[in-house]
Amino acid sequence: MTAQEDGVKRNRVLVAGGVLAGIGGLLGCVGALLVSSALVSASRRWVRQLDPPPSAMAKVRWQQARAATTAGARAWRDGPSV
Repeated sequence: MTAQEDGVKRNRVLVAGGVLAGIGGLLGCVGALLVSSALVSASRRWVRQLDPPPSAMAKVRWQQARAATTAGARAWRDGPSV
């Protein structure tokens, strides 16, 4: 085998390795896309089956926080009741 044939063989192996790495990267991206799609779908199903929707739960918690803040301010202003 001549040096030129040896160089061509190395180039072919290098190109084949690059092609395989590219295919592997593409398959990895497709897999990541499928996994993220499944996670989004499962999350949406989980949120839909919650009894009170998250927006309603946030509204209730906001009202509770406002009531607690008002009560705390009133207690601070009025001082201790003895």
